Amino acid sequence: MLHISNSVSIPLNEIDLIPIRAQGAGGQNVNKVSSAVHLRFRISTSSLPPLYKQNLLKMRDHRITRDGMIIIKAQRHRSQGKNRDEAFRRLAVLVRQAGIVPKTRKPTRPSRKAAKKRVDRKVQRGQLKSLRKKIT
Repeated sequence: MLHISNSVSIPLNEIDLIPIRAQGAGGQNVNKVSSAVHLRFRISTSSLPPLYKQNLLKMRDHRITRDGMIIIKAQRHRSQGKNRDEAFRRLAVLVRQAGIVPKTRKPTRPSRKAAKKRVDRKVQRGQLKSLRKKIT
């Protein structure tokens, strides 16, 4: 189980882990060992609550495909186990972000005193600038 919060978790059978060979430098070992990990997670068929699914599908993230698949590639570490843990951690962070409900903005208006203060400052600044002009 991948724990997201106290009430939400993802069973490991819903997550596909595919070992792949890592890119970049690493000597001879990089050509022989599949230490990187591709994590695939389908949002629509998962056991996540509907709120999480909707918010994940609305997210503008390059790791989420159009058909609702989350693809995470982890290749930072030299061992497959650490890369697998890193991929799980990234998935958990992404799903947690989907669970955060943003606060609704309450429209506000500056007080009458603040508006008058602002206008007074503008008038004062204008008078200061007018004193800089040449006297004719």
